[in-house]
Amino acid sequence: MTTQSVSSDIPDALASADVRPKPTRHHQIVIVGGGAGGATAAAHLCRKLRDPDVAVIEPSETHDYQPLWTLVGGGVVNKEKTRCHEIDVLPKKASWIRQAVTSFEPDENAVTLADGSRVGYDYLIVAVGIKLNWEQVKGLSVEQLGHDGVCSNYGYDTCEGTWRTLREFQGGTAVFTMPPPPIKCAGAPQKIMYLADDHFRKRGVRDRSRVIYAAGTPGIFSVKEFAATLNKVIERKGIETMFKQRLVEIVPNERRAIFQSTEGEELTEIKYDMIHITPPQGPPDVVRNSPLANEAGWVKVDKATLQSPDYPNVFSLGDASSLPTSKTGAAVRKEAPVLVHNLMATMNGRPSSDFKTYDGYASCPLVTGYGKLVLAEFDYDLKPKPSFPFDTTKERWSMYQLKRYGLPMLYWRGMCKGRL
Repeated sequence: MTTQSVSSDIPDALASADVRPKPTRHHQIVIVGGGAGGATAAAHLCRKLRDPDVAVIEPSETHDYQPLWTLVGGGVVNKEKTRCHEIDVLPKKASWIRQAVTSFEPDENAVTLADGSRVGYDYLIVAVGIKLNWEQVKGLSVEQLGHDGVCSNYGYDTCEGTWRTLREFQGGTAVFTMPPPPIKCAGAPQKIMYLADDHFRKRGVRDRSRVIYAAGTPGIFSVKEFAATLNKVIERKGIETMFKQRLVEIVPNERRAIFQSTEGEELTEIKYDMIHITPPQGPPDVVRNSPLANEAGWVKVDKATLQSPDYPNVFSLGDASSLPTSKTGAAVRKEAPVLVHNLMATMNGRPSSDFKTYDGYASCPLVTGYGKLVLAEFDYDLKPKPSFPFDTTKERWSMYQLKRYGLPMLYWRGMCKGRL
C-alpha cells in the first residue's frame, strides 16, 4: 500500500485560504483578562445572570492588589499581603481558561489562545490591562531594579527593592520619575517620593540630600483643587520639580539619568545617588495589533457606555480601554456596573436609551507622608467628586488609614465579588 501526496492537487485559492481551526469551545460571554476589571465584571455578571455562561481567559495563577505596592516600597506592608490566588478571586460560576490570548478576531467572534486553539463568544469584554515598557528607557533592565540605587514600585518582584534602596540611601540626590501619561495609578510616582522624604528625615539624611521629581506632565496634578494642596506639600518638603521631562536613558555604572523635554529634543542630565523609575506604559501588543484598537492602540469604546462603536457585542473597561480617565482600580469599580448593565441590555435587545452612562469617575489616594493622605476623586471634566462629607483636598490621617486597611478589604471582599 502506498500513500500519495495530495498537496499538489489543492487549488491555489484553497491553499491560500484561512486555515485557522474552528473554535474548540464557545461561551456566551468571554472576558479576556482576570485582573481588577475582568474579575469585577465577571463577578457582577455571575450575580445578575440566572445561568451564567461566562469564561475568563487569564494566564496568571496569582492576582495582585497593586495599590498597596506604594506602602510596600515605603516599608509599611509586606508584599505577600498584596497577592492571592487567581482562583480565589474569580467567581465560582465562571469558567477559568488559564491561557493567554494572542489575537482578537471580532469579525468572527473569536479569540486565539497561546496554544493555538480558539474560543468563540457571543459577547466579549476586554480587560487585559496595560503594558510596562521598561525597554523604552535606554540602559535599563528589570534585573537592575532594587540594586545600585535603581528601584521601582511598579512590580510585585521589584517593590521590596524600593524599601531596600531607601534604607541604604545615605544622602545625595534622589530622583523620582514619571513618564508622560497614560500610566496606571498616575499618583504613585509621587506617593513614594513623599514617603521617601519622610524616611530620609527620620534617619537624619534629608538635610544632605536633594529630592527631585521629574515628570512628563505640565504640573503636579491635573485637578486644580488637589494640585493646590500637593504644591504646598512640595514646597513644605523642599522638593525640586522638573515638569515636561521624560526619562530616556540611564547609565547605571555612572549613576547618570538623561531626560528629554516633552516639547522638543533638549536633553538634561542628572547625577543621582538613587532613582525611582516609573516605566513608560502603553497598550498591550495583542490589543494594539487588533481590529479593536483605536489610533493610539487602546480598545476603542464609547466613553459613556463602554461599548465598541465598531462591534456592538464588544465592551471594554480598565487600563486597556480608550476611556479618557485615570487608569485606577477606583475607576474600574464605577465602570464595571455600567458595562454589565449595558451588556445585559444589549443581550436582551433593549435600545441604547436604556443604557447607563459612566461619568469618568476616578480616585487617587495620594499618600503625602506616613499617616497623611489626600483623597482625590474626580470625573471626566476634572471636577472633584467627593465620597465623604468633608474637605478631601486636605491631608488626613483618617484617609491614610482608609488606604492602609479599608480599601484593600473593599477590593477583595467587595469590588472583586461584585458587591460594589
